[in-house]
Amino acid sequence: MAECTIYLVDDDDSVRRSVGFMLKTSGYKVDTFASGDEFLAAASRLEPGCILLDVRMPGTDGIEVQTELKKLGITSPVTIMTGHGDIGMAVTAMKAGACDFIEKPFEKHTLIQALEHAEERLNDDDRRHKRRDDAIVLLNGLTPREHEVLEGLVKGYPNKTIGYDLGISPRTVEIHRAHLMQKVGVHSLSDLLRIAFRAGLGENDRTSAD
Repeated sequence: MAECTIYLVDDDDSVRRSVGFMLKTSGYKVDTFASGDEFLAAASRLEPGCILLDVRMPGTDGIEVQTELKKLGITSPVTIMTGHGDIGMAVTAMKAGACDFIEKPFEKHTLIQALEHAEERLNDDDRRHKRRDDAIVLLNGLTPREHEVLEGLVKGYPNKTIGYDLGISPRTVEIHRAHLMQKVGVHSLSDLLRIAFRAGLGENDRTSAD
């Protein structure tokens, strides 16, 4: 049974019910909040745990919640939930320190996998330096063009924009993206971005990363 408390923050009541049920049946203790403002009002009194945070909410959105948490000195790992087409916001959230993002609707195994990664971050921050070195080694195997494509992804750019900046077609960008993901050994954009951030890509315009 999972021991970590999950703080689920989403303005959609049906999401809180369904995701909360997924988590409780997986052994997690779940505390739900209907808005970013409601969560922030309680955050300083909560025990350490993992935060599952919707990125688009009325009032204080997910990105703003992350900013306020930092001001409060709260470093609990954040997993962002995004809707389809919110990749740019997901990248912004990861630059702000989120450890992962998952796209709605998601399967239970996707949710649990993301939270297991968040628990690793919560329980074992001492391994960060080693993970950074490992990430750098992985990216050293990329070609210069693959590095350029990865840098575009880190900025949250779609294939079309990356292709325009590099003078290549979106289809060629897709091919380079597939090749670099294969070399790095990942199957999702969130895994690729996490490795890129660990290796230091995008550090000039973000605050922290796993």
